[in-house]
Amino acid sequence: MSDTLIRVLSEKANVIGLACRTTDLVNLACRLHGTTPTASAALGRALTGGLLMGALGKPGLRVGLKFEGNGPMKKILVEADSEGTVRGFVGVPGIDVMVSEDGKLHVSGALGNEGFLTVFKDVGLDEPYQGIVKLRTGEIAEDIAYYFVESEQIPSAVGLGVFVEADGQVSAAGGFLVQTLPPSEETTIDQLIINIRKIGSVTKVLREGKTPEDLLGLIFEGIPCKTLEKKELSFRCTCNRDRIERVLISLGCTELTHMLEEHGEAEVGCEFCRAVYRFDRRELEQLISDIECAGPSSGSPPNA
Repeated sequence: MSDTLIRVLSEKANVIGLACRTTDLVNLACRLHGTTPTASAALGRALTGGLLMGALGKPGLRVGLKFEGNGPMKKILVEADSEGTVRGFVGVPGIDVMVSEDGKLHVSGALGNEGFLTVFKDVGLDEPYQGIVKLRTGEIAEDIAYYFVESEQIPSAVGLGVFVEADGQVSAAGGFLVQTLPPSEETTIDQLIINIRKIGSVTKVLREGKTPEDLLGLIFEGIPCKTLEKKELSFRCTCNRDRIERVLISLGCTELTHMLEEHGEAEVGCEFCRAVYRFDRRELEQLISDIECAGPSSGSPPNA
């Protein structure tokens, strides 16, 4: 079974449903960042939530989610697009394993339940859209659902799950997102609520071997719907050597000359994928020469 996302639309009411499996890409991200089980669960939920939100947008949309909490993990940053790719990291991947009273990984304790969720949407305008809401629970899914209601006035139900085995391997990850748009039917909404409550844990459904199609079938039981889209998902970073080079150039001659004199080279790491880019003495000298030839410039460093 591969990582995929399914999007459906109900036939009699304005209800959109999305469900996805993200097990493989979450495993990859957790290996790259060396996360503890609790950090893996938090990162996996956020990556999945980002993919679900990205799939709601038009082609070319990029969406970013920044969770900042008062817990020991500090933050989670995720970027996803409408094509089904995502990247992300947590502030402190090596936090101690935290377990809640019911024996489950304590994601809200790791992130904290006081802080903010900031959502960025790049729709091709000069300035990206930005919405900020307070964290409600720190459980990721509830906070995303609250964002939709508070910032976009769209009633939404979000379920996210990540199951981490004793050896640290993620054996199941995925989630769903359901939104009702006006005009909506009360009977349909009531049926959706009943169906979602019957499902219970997302990870339980995924560990039983059910697919995203099966998950949506359970959610939309008794509600006719049609499939709008099915696509593959992957963890993929947008960093590359050219973008890192532009970051270095933005630092200016003084800073680059200091690097050259102090270290004789530069080493820049990407927080999202842990890739490391090295620039030797000759390359740094060339960058300094390029800046001097180009003359003074202004602007902020691009995001790698």
